[in-house]
Amino acid sequence: MTLTADEIRRAFLEYMEERGHAIIPRARLIPRDDPTTLFTGSGMQPLLPYLLGAQHPAGARLADSQTCLRVQDIEEVGDNRHTTFFEMLGNWSLGDYFKQQQIPQIWGFLTERVGLSADRIFVSCFSGDPAHGIPRDDESAAIWSRLFEERGIRADHVVLGTEEHAAAVGTGGARIAFYSKKNWWCRGGSAADMPVGEPGGPDTEIFYLFPQIEHDPAFGEHCHQNCDCGRFIELGNSVFMEYQRTEDGFAPLPRRNVDYGGGLARIAAAAMDSPDVFRIGLLWPIIERLQELSGQTYDDHTHAMRVIADHLRGATFLAVDGVTPSNKAQGYVMRRLIRRAIRFAFDLGLEENFFPQIIPTIAGIYEEHFPEVGEHTFHVQRILTKEEQAFRRTLRKGLRQLNQYSRTGVTGRELFVLYDTFGFPVELSTEEAARNAITVSDNWRAEFDEQMAIQRAQSQRGTTLHV
Repeated sequence: MTLTADEIRRAFLEYMEERGHAIIPRARLIPRDDPTTLFTGSGMQPLLPYLLGAQHPAGARLADSQTCLRVQDIEEVGDNRHTTFFEMLGNWSLGDYFKQQQIPQIWGFLTERVGLSADRIFVSCFSGDPAHGIPRDDESAAIWSRLFEERGIRADHVVLGTEEHAAAVGTGGARIAFYSKKNWWCRGGSAADMPVGEPGGPDTEIFYLFPQIEHDPAFGEHCHQNCDCGRFIELGNSVFMEYQRTEDGFAPLPRRNVDYGGGLARIAAAAMDSPDVFRIGLLWPIIERLQELSGQTYDDHTHAMRVIADHLRGATFLAVDGVTPSNKAQGYVMRRLIRRAIRFAFDLGLEENFFPQIIPTIAGIYEEHFPEVGEHTFHVQRILTKEEQAFRRTLRKGLRQLNQYSRTGVTGRELFVLYDTFGFPVELSTEEAARNAITVSDNWRAEFDEQMAIQRAQSQRGTTLHV
């Protein structure tokens, strides 16, 4: 029997609890005491102080299902696997167990509890960093080899280094691929950029093969584990934090940690043998409601329905966690999600307010596991519907204004007018221009910022005059 996303979430938490992990509640999407980022973008982010050495009150073994928002993926929403809002199933060992226990327990969860086909799982490991004296992660690769061989699966290795090299040469069907920077974790992104005292380590990633998807050569001549063509989908990764940057290079970290994060939606899609994450139970009811309201089909309007479903789900959780639409920080991102959803709704013929019909569907999906969503449904409806009504009043005018630039193109000056007069987030204007083959100035960002600075200066003078 195929497990649903809700059943997979429950199974994971039970599985980890059986193995001595304390189940901790999700953190809000708005990070506490972390001015470096707008949103909680990974399961480990709220636990960073403990990964860096602090003692967690719940102990050394933890697990949760953490809601996350990554707006850097917003342009990619519309393909079969990217969403801005997602849940990460996570487990951590804070100085307790390490690779020998972590890799087999995740393998067991995916293949035994979820029931994924072992012969469609591929993995990646760290290829090493000779410049900094960090060896290849042969230990993780050896554990994976043993697990595959126990299932009668041949587990060849290939060293690929960069993703560009991987696309050029291919893997030869190797089950275990070694990458360089892609399989190294630290907050700075690479070992070379780590400050003294900073911890980091290799990670091992798990991918699921969808053989029904043909490789798209637009993403490189050859497919490989980290290819973006959609044939392989990453299900999760285990970070092994075992090194610390020193004045002389790298030294073993006194307390080694494990940080695992697995995408719930992707695991659920793999369980269904569907490369389309929007067909899982956390998203498909929203798609079905959009079909009912619009009279259109998902097959004919796949991209628009994916964007709307993802963005309204993300905006709903932002509202639950206390964000309101504005022109600054988290509120601006929320406004952008809402207004992008409305723009794509026009492609479905939904030219009247429809948020009140969608938000209860989203609440119904999540209220059992996250009761706060159900408790705040009325509040969410009020906030999102108010924003929908306000933007719809100017949307048509703004689109007409933008289309007037079809021959001349737009600069940052015109984009500022669309933002200031019609409430178009500048990113929405540039997207719409691209959709309609309207050229955009190469320097539009600087031109836009200049107009914004002029307006602020005028506002300050006006305030002074009226004191």
